[in-house]
Amino acid sequence: MQHVTIDLGEEHEIYAVVLWHFHKQARVYFDVIVQVAKDKDFIDSVTVFNNDIDNSAGQGVGEDMHYVETNEGLLIDAKGVRGRYVRCYSNGNSANDLNHYIEVEVWGK
Repeated sequence: MQHVTIDLGEEHEIYAVVLWHFHKQARVYFDVIVQVAKDKDFIDSVTVFNNDIDNSAGQGVGEDMHYVETNEGLLIDAKGVRGRYVRCYSNGNSANDLNHYIEVEVWGK
């Protein structure tokens, strides 16, 4: 399990997060979790996406579906949650144990 954390510099209303892991091949990424927090330690975080069906990341059992990565990426509705930090977890994919991130976009105001 690995993660990347994005610091937006100040708190914003976040409406969408778009992930592109690796779209040259059809792959499924496992235990994808996206959280938003006001503090860098994620003490009071809000989970906006979680497909970790067995809680292997220790962030709670997810209810979101696994998906096949495409060039369109994964669009996640963040529903206007307020935060400064966005953390993206993943735990390998259907081709290997690597966690790729080509691009992460955070949309808000």
